[in-house]
Amino acid sequence: MPESSPLEPSKGQILIIDDEADIRESLELLLTGEGFRVDLANRAMEGLDKLARGNYDLILLDLMMPDLTGIETLAEIRKNDKVTPVFLLTAYGSIEVAVDALKAGANDYFSKPWDNEKLVIEIERMIASSNLARENVELKRALKQRYSFANIVGKSERMLKLLDMIAQVAPSRANVVVSGEAGTGRELAAKSIHANSARSERAFVTVNTSSMPADMLDSALFGAGLPGSKKPYLELANGGTLFIDEVTALTPDMQAALLRAIQEREFTPASGQSIALDIRILAATSGDLRKAVEEGKFREDLFYRLNVVHLALPSLRERKEDIPLLIEHFAAQYSRENAKLLRLDGRSELRFDPEALQILMDHSWPGNVRELENVVERAVVLASEPEVNATLLPEHLLQAGGVRIRRDDSEALPADASLYEIVADFERKVIIDRLELASWSQTDAAEALRIPLSTLNQKIKRLAITIKKR
Repeated sequence: MPESSPLEPSKGQILIIDDEADIRESLELLLTGEGFRVDLANRAMEGLDKLARGNYDLILLDLMMPDLTGIETLAEIRKNDKVTPVFLLTAYGSIEVAVDALKAGANDYFSKPWDNEKLVIEIERMIASSNLARENVELKRALKQRYSFANIVGKSERMLKLLDMIAQVAPSRANVVVSGEAGTGRELAAKSIHANSARSERAFVTVNTSSMPADMLDSALFGAGLPGSKKPYLELANGGTLFIDEVTALTPDMQAALLRAIQEREFTPASGQSIALDIRILAATSGDLRKAVEEGKFREDLFYRLNVVHLALPSLRERKEDIPLLIEHFAAQYSRENAKLLRLDGRSELRFDPEALQILMDHSWPGNVRELENVVERAVVLASEPEVNATLLPEHLLQAGGVRIRRDDSEALPADASLYEIVADFERKVIIDRLELASWSQTDAAEALRIPLSTLNQKIKRLAITIKKR
């Protein structure tokens, strides 16, 4: 069979360890013709040396060799490598050999002479299965890293206390209530708790109560599940974590059903067969759950079952000192995603000039961290150079908060005025002077200032300059 071109993608790298030259050559011809890359070793020790220096997708190992037997070689391989598939090749096909090989950690064994077609099929199947398992492990590792504490960004006192609390509660079995305004990162906090718990390898199931009507939500939680799913959320999360966002949206009947499942640690799905329930519940709310209890909108007994630990996420306006750190975090994330403004160290070149940064620091952020993330992503997408000025900020941001310049009783800047206030005050005076010289023509003033008219208009709004009629 012809060898595959080196330019063609390989199906995998295989190491053949066999002391018989004919066997090695035969396998090499077969496997290279099927698109695999092949490496050869004529002794067990040579094979172990190659394994120490390279990575292989599968190993074909002879049972009888002069220096070490295949079983002994396999034992040496498995001391450091529990993952790479190994097929044992033997001229002594027997049940005893098969049992010994599998006990020693082999994935399969083939008797000489083998069936070429069957051998190739099993090699392809095993490599595909091994790659899938490896990808799953890497994905879980990536998810765990994604939701580690490092991704809850903030160094303010409020955030440091929150991180300490998460670190304490994550390893426990306790149910948690996460409260905070929309956009503060309630789900991110919940996922961080799950990722750093003993349940991290099990399911994390999210219930978005606000995204479905009551009858569908009831079925999704306790009945037949959502369309296309054969299991309800409660069963899907068994052994893992159930995250219920906006838990106050649960109807009284749903609250009773959830309480019963928690208390009895048992659940009967639509199939009718009762199952033991091992589940941790993280419930989130944008409101005050205790107040909902007082108003009769939420069961008190369920409240105490869920509210073992309460995590209150601060709004962004309560931790504005974290804004520069969040900007840096999101700038790096979206610079990578858009492959622009990215430094060699993985950080972003994007930076907001003092004027734009002051606007961000002064904004009240009703949408919290999610709103700031949107602003930074927009800046990365629209920026043509690293420094971003106010013209690239969303219009609503410019209109929402002009620059607030403090004045003393004489209408002058106070002695403790910040640099931003001094610069803004100077800029305001220059623009007013140019407008007066241009008889309050914004077009002529923009031309004199050598800036686009749109930029001047934004500055006029932000600096609260009143345009006089000509």
